[in-house]
Amino acid sequence: MTDDYDLDSGPDPATFAAASPEPDIDESAGDPVYAVGVGPGNLEYLTPRGERALREADVVVGFTTVTEFVEDRTDADLLTCGYEDEANALREFGERVAAGESGTAVAMGDPNHSGYQFVGKVQDAVEGVADRRDADPRPIRVIPGISSLQVAASRARTPMEDAEFVTLHKSGDLDVDMDRLASAARDRHLLVLPRPFDRMPGDIAEFLLDTGANPDLEALVLEKLTHEDEEVHRFTLAELSEYAGGTGKDDTPFSDLVVLAVRQPVQTA
Repeated sequence: MTDDYDLDSGPDPATFAAASPEPDIDESAGDPVYAVGVGPGNLEYLTPRGERALREADVVVGFTTVTEFVEDRTDADLLTCGYEDEANALREFGERVAAGESGTAVAMGDPNHSGYQFVGKVQDAVEGVADRRDADPRPIRVIPGISSLQVAASRARTPMEDAEFVTLHKSGDLDVDMDRLASAARDRHLLVLPRPFDRMPGDIAEFLLDTGANPDLEALVLEKLTHEDEEVHRFTLAELSEYAGGTGKDDTPFSDLVVLAVRQPVQTA
C-alpha cells in the first residue's frame, strides 16, 4: 500500500493490515512496533501490557483525542494528529522507528474492533520508510485493549456469541456493513459502533425498520461508557428512529462516544 489510496476505491488500510498473520518473533529483527488499544477512556481499563508499551516507547503516535488519555503514562515524544495531518505524523513516526527508536501507536478501545484502518496506516508508514532505506521493516504487533463494545455487551447483557458485531466507525463505503446489520436483525442481537455523525443510532434504527426489522425490538444507546458521565438510553427501535437524519454534531442528541445494542426477545423458562 502507498499514501495514494482512496477509501472509496481502495485499497483500504484495514485490508492491508489484515493481509497476513503477524510474523513469528525474530529477535534479530529488533523490537516490534506496538499498536496498543488504550481502552474506552477510563484508565482503569488500560491493560498492564499496553501501559508497558507506552512506558518503554521513545515515540508515541495517535490522534489527539486518544493520546490525551495516556500522556501521563509515558515520557515518550507524542506525535499527535487529526485526520488532516495524520499522514505527516505517521511519516515522522516511521522515520524515527527506522532510525532505531522504540515506537508505539495508540488507538481507542481495542484495534481489533474498529482500529484496523489505523493499524494499516501505521504498518504502511513503518514498512514504507524501511523500503526506501532498503532495510527490513520492524514488525507490527497489536496489543489488544478493552473495547467500549465489550463494556456495552456487559451493560446490555448481550452475550457476544449470540450477537452480530458491526463497526461503522470507519471511512469509506458502508453498504456491505449495513446489509450485514439488516440480515442479522432478524434473529440475532446487534452490537454496533456508529459513525459520527452520518450513521448515528437514529439513522441505524431507521435503516433497520426500512429493511424489515421488528419495531418493538429493544434498543439501548450506551454513551461514554466507563466515563464519569456514562449514560444508557433505552428505546424501542421505532422510538429510536425518531432521531434519524442529519450529518452534523448538532443533528443528534448523542455524542460520538456511543455504542448501539439492539436486543432480540429472550425466551425464559
